[in-house]
Amino acid sequence: TTTTTVEVAGDDVPLYLDPDAAIDDRIEDLIGRMTLDEKIGQMTLVAQAFVSPSQIGDNAIGAVLSGGGGAPEPNTPAAWIEMITAFQDAALSTRLGIPILYGSDAVHGHNNLLDAVIFPHNVGLGATRSPDLVERIGRATAVETAATGVSWNYSPVLAVPQDIRWGRTYEAFGESTELVTELGVAMLRGLQGDDLAAPDTVLGTPKHFVGDGATEWGSSTSETYWIDQGDARISEEELRSVHLAPYVDAVEAGALSIMASYSSFQGRKLHAHRELLTDVLKGELGFEGFVVSDWAGIDQIEPTDYSASVVAAINAGIDMNMVPGTDAFIDVLREAVDRGDVPIERIDDAVRRILRAKFALGLFEQPYPDPALLGSIGSPAHRDLAEEAVARSLVLLVNDGETLPVEGQTILVAGAGADDIGRQSGGWTIEWQGGVGPITEGSTILDGIRRHAGPDTTLVFEPRGRFDATDRGDVGIVVVGELPYAEGVGDTSRPVVRDHEVALVLDIRERVDRLVVVVVSGRPVVLGEIAHTADAVVAAWLPGSEGAAVAAPLFGAAPFTGLLPFAWPRSTQQLPLGHDTGTTGCSGPLFPYGHGLTAEEPYRPTECEETS
Repeated sequence: TTTTTVEVAGDDVPLYLDPDAAIDDRIEDLIGRMTLDEKIGQMTLVAQAFVSPSQIGDNAIGAVLSGGGGAPEPNTPAAWIEMITAFQDAALSTRLGIPILYGSDAVHGHNNLLDAVIFPHNVGLGATRSPDLVERIGRATAVETAATGVSWNYSPVLAVPQDIRWGRTYEAFGESTELVTELGVAMLRGLQGDDLAAPDTVLGTPKHFVGDGATEWGSSTSETYWIDQGDARISEEELRSVHLAPYVDAVEAGALSIMASYSSFQGRKLHAHRELLTDVLKGELGFEGFVVSDWAGIDQIEPTDYSASVVAAINAGIDMNMVPGTDAFIDVLREAVDRGDVPIERIDDAVRRILRAKFALGLFEQPYPDPALLGSIGSPAHRDLAEEAVARSLVLLVNDGETLPVEGQTILVAGAGADDIGRQSGGWTIEWQGGVGPITEGSTILDGIRRHAGPDTTLVFEPRGRFDATDRGDVGIVVVGELPYAEGVGDTSRPVVRDHEVALVLDIRERVDRLVVVVVSGRPVVLGEIAHTADAVVAAWLPGSEGAAVAAPLFGAAPFTGLLPFAWPRSTQQLPLGHDTGTTGCSGPLFPYGHGLTAEEPYRPTECEETS
């Protein structure tokens, strides 16, 4: 192979290692030096739990990831740096020294890292309606992840969910294309900064392309899910106007990595959809980056024929395969190229796209994290930012005009979710499915109530409401909602407040003069009797590690400014509601999209017969 070299500091070095050369020239120089095996290695993304550093070097692997819960032991910044450095050392020791990308699902902060700041999930950020706030959260997330060596974040989610029964609803900013576009691009800007090669930025990944928010209930190809990984049985016009639109702006904003969806469009898996991946995304939209598969997403194309799946996916436009284990992908793709089933031109195109992102990130010049960033992890400034986001995300749904701000000599607090960092953080927190209890550093809603209640207030907390028969209060605060879940595990035909929590609210109602109910959930949940029993109802979504900030608007230390990012159903029989149905009265939602009160604004919804 003929190679081009330039003289830098007196030494002949390959053109691709010259930081002053144009990226296109560096790419072509490097591509010309690569063997087929090295190219296929670049197209391979493996999970850290399934691979050793030596395997990275032996196969010239292009990228490694930490999936949900994919943390080293111990789960500390130092251990993350040590783990990722070992993988990077192995990559740089190969013949061509091509650095790896290291990816993570940092979807609400560096959520795999113990004691990092966990921001509200996107559904709560959607309620803030603030692109400035979302961009600042993206910046903070980028800094905390980059500090540990993570250079690639699988965020933002650009789904536009039309059915809140979907377990990924909370990963989205809302049901409106305009809202998702505005906040999704803001998050991407925050992650990638003004200079993607700066040490405190990471490569963002808009996902999941495309139409994952339009799948139909009961259409999932998974044996255990209902709507996640399902089929979007909609017209191409609707796909483009509602679900493709956010990607247009994301590409214009500099996206260089996009993740394909597990879902299907009109019965065809997105991972094998050449028209959408290649003709539309790379052609019409002019996307110059690379398309990465979801976790073993290629395997779902032809479940009984892995080779056919690989051929279909790569030819359709998948550039990098999240394997995620050490399976047969490399051998299968090599054989497919040898047979002529996958053209070498398609391989070269994929590798060019991957290398473009690596050069843009500056990984060839700075493959290791900057130690100066370590102090940002869990910093007071980032926790303050998270508290601001929590307070601004709260939506006041019901208000009698007299209960807020909370005042009283005696406050009864009930509900296990009032004092549980795991519940308030939801899925994708330390573990894939999240967990309950003190799973990471932070503050709870109860901490915030104690902070704001004042020294002269008697505060009694009983998680299950097991107060003495004589216990009464001026005010009751009951926290209800969902337990943590992620992806299709959260698919449910009945997104409702559970019966025992409704009973808890009704019991506390008899003990207090004024009653406030706080709903901690990843989506609107049917309230039943609560909507007409409580004096005030607040949607707190999944606030993350800084749950104490939920109390600030309750006690008047911050205003209620949040607006619903999803319409709130009055019964499960209304689902799916879709977006902006315009229906009012008992046949419409309990609270429409955009609903949100101030503490001075009394409102109680119309009481209708159907409330379950």
